[in-house]
Amino acid sequence: MDPTSWTFSGDVQVANGPPGAVASLESLGSRFTLDARGRLKTAVERPANAIGIRMASGGIESEPHEHRESQLMYLVRGEMICEASNALWIVPPQSALWIPGGVTHRIRGRAPLEGYSVFLNPRSAPNLPKDCCAVSVTPLFRELLLRLATRPALYDLKGPDARLVTVLLDELATVSIEKHRLPMPSDPRLRRLVDAMAAEPAIGVTTKTWAKRIGVSERTLNRVLVEETGLSFGRWRQQLHIILAIQKLSRDATVQNVALDLGYENASSFVTMFRKALGTSPARYMANRLAAPEGKR
Repeated sequence: MDPTSWTFSGDVQVANGPPGAVASLESLGSRFTLDARGRLKTAVERPANAIGIRMASGGIESEPHEHRESQLMYLVRGEMICEASNALWIVPPQSALWIPGGVTHRIRGRAPLEGYSVFLNPRSAPNLPKDCCAVSVTPLFRELLLRLATRPALYDLKGPDARLVTVLLDELATVSIEKHRLPMPSDPRLRRLVDAMAAEPAIGVTTKTWAKRIGVSERTLNRVLVEETGLSFGRWRQQLHIILAIQKLSRDATVQNVALDLGYENASSFVTMFRKALGTSPARYMANRLAAPEGKR
């Protein structure tokens, strides 16, 4: 792995080898190399390889990069954000992000953090999504992934580990897509709007006021936003609020504080919006996310 493409602050542990063992960042780097096109690839050719990272403090951030293999990034606890394919994804606990091979992406994480990634040879999983997407995984897939992360990179292609990978690939085909995607415009004026709204989500100004702030007409703002994201200003702002809410809830913020931070008059109106968007209340959503089995947290 190219060490210049990642920035770590705080304590980092790389899960590898026997259960409970911890390897160094140098060990993590040794499991990757670059192909002829400059993409990261696993150093050992296998249908699937898994690694795990734990952070007690600090954070992790990557420069834009891509992998030859497809990647499924699963988060046990903490918070991770990924920008790829003109969209921003929040990866809450007990959720995962699918990143097809060859897709440029950038990742940011915040401790306390525990996450696992499985890198898949494209030939091993040809029928999986061709675009990035947030997914929920089955309990069986989670256990298989955690087990594979303890196995050596050079596992036996005809032994028990190979059979474990076969079942893991079968389970991966059953994932369901989640609504954690925020389409991101490429127009520099709208990117300034994104930054401003993310920094001050509680400001209840009109579309006309936001348009004036970035130097365009209200009509232009609406037209370009629909062209580049497929969403109206109101729908895009609601999705931004969902993403920010999940991020804040993952940091143990209360529903009341999240509602106020996002500019809602009371917690009830925020909960109504959240339930309409995701089909459940914020409290139940996070309770389900954090209900990992004992010994896996």
